[in-house]
Amino acid sequence: MTGQYVYPMSNLSMLLERSAERYPTREAIVLGDTRLTYAQVNGAANQVANLLAGKGVGPGDKVALSCPNLPYFSMVYFGILKTGATVVPLNVLLKAREVAYHLKDSEATAYVCFEGTPELPMAQEGHAAFEQVDSCEHFLVITADPGADSPIEGTSTLGQGMAGQEPTFSSHETADDDTAVILYTSGTTGQPKGAELKHSNMLSNALVSDQLFDADAERPDTYLCVLPLFHSFGQTVIQNAGFAFGGTVVMLPRFEAKAALGLMLREQVSFFAGVPTMYWGLLGALDDTVDVGAIAKNLRVAAAGGSALPVEVHKAFKERFGVTILEGYGLSETSPVASFSVFGEDPRVGSIGVPIPEVEMKLIQADWSEVDLTADPDAVGEIAIKGPNIMKGYYNRPEATDEAMRDGWFRSGDLGRKDADGYYYIVDRAKDMILRGGFNVYPRELEEVLMSHPAVSLAAVIGVPHESLGEEIKAFVIPEQGAEVTAEELVAWGKEQFAAYKYPRSVEIVGNLPMTATGKILKRELG
Repeated sequence: MTGQYVYPMSNLSMLLERSAERYPTREAIVLGDTRLTYAQVNGAANQVANLLAGKGVGPGDKVALSCPNLPYFSMVYFGILKTGATVVPLNVLLKAREVAYHLKDSEATAYVCFEGTPELPMAQEGHAAFEQVDSCEHFLVITADPGADSPIEGTSTLGQGMAGQEPTFSSHETADDDTAVILYTSGTTGQPKGAELKHSNMLSNALVSDQLFDADAERPDTYLCVLPLFHSFGQTVIQNAGFAFGGTVVMLPRFEAKAALGLMLREQVSFFAGVPTMYWGLLGALDDTVDVGAIAKNLRVAAAGGSALPVEVHKAFKERFGVTILEGYGLSETSPVASFSVFGEDPRVGSIGVPIPEVEMKLIQADWSEVDLTADPDAVGEIAIKGPNIMKGYYNRPEATDEAMRDGWFRSGDLGRKDADGYYYIVDRAKDMILRGGFNVYPRELEEVLMSHPAVSLAAVIGVPHESLGEEIKAFVIPEQGAEVTAEELVAWGKEQFAAYKYPRSVEIVGNLPMTATGKILKRELG
């Protein structure tokens, strides 16, 4: 890392603070007609920190945050960090039952939630969850209008709480082992687990952008933020790296291809990152009304992750925009970036690139022994990762941590191979995870909830191929004896129980499921 980007203390909030010191009048966040400078965003984050500190929030506390891609996300995120507390970002699509689980599991003492929309009433879901969790003491609603009253009677708003707070705050100096963020993921049990990421994990992953993408604060990028900030990809590669290098983050709360193209043109976007379905959407939205040449003139970096990018999308994007899409790989547990294509080189289509600086990767077997590539250069193994980006562990889950980590190495659960030049390729997923439109969906969680339905005896959930989403979710259900239930009823019920990206779109009622002699369902025989 170049000396220009060495930070004197480890609190992740320094990414915002240092850029506010150096470039106070430079635009940090753009949302529609709202344009906020670094000084304004940092001042607002300081007000949030003062508000939280006044409520007793401090080092060691956990504060949950539910907010779409709005300036409030960054203000609250860095405000929490400044107090020394840990941010617990939550998917904005979660229902009350799911939010309550995360609040309990993370032991959050405060919860900041956006009010939402009539179609997505986040505050109602969030408050219903908050009331179920005795350990969570404070609930604050973010309203689109900072001066508006809360839509939930008897609750306070963030805007009203910030009013009158000082725009200065002395950030808590963190230790090397302090947790900055808890990002929720899932394992083979299906129960979401909180990956504890240290300040140093998140800092190193953001600051490596100078080497991955030639980021330079003296030639700042304009980032289009379409990836959800509550996910690690958008959080690190767009928000944190953007702030670290004095860039401007142009926010789009919900990805819509035409709107994204319009912003790329209007704001002269130079850095775009997305999942493959987003690139597919951008290409599909091109018509005579889109000035592709003007967009391409400014676009410097295009980065992809989440799932494999089709060859056709690679070729079409390079042909239309003149930019080679760089593919990367990582997990919440790796902050998230572990490997990336090499900037300036032609891509090896299908490859997730090489390990990023200071990170090691290798292929291992079930017993942690390394795969012998000298004996078989094409051998497949589970990808293991080691470096400054590796999480501290799973929060309050020592057994799960021990299973996933050994001697600094983290086993990913993904199977891959490595070519002679050190480029890695994902072959398959060792777990049953479904990747739907860039979102991870874990069948076990869905199966357990489906089986809580009084008419369901047994359920198996799989991913089936889908043209634009990659995979769609399908459930096979054996009804309880004598019970009558239709597939349509179960789809509707699932929609009420799960976040929008999770519920099964298709249910098949069956009399039995293929199983092994030990009673394990043979999912490979379902389809």
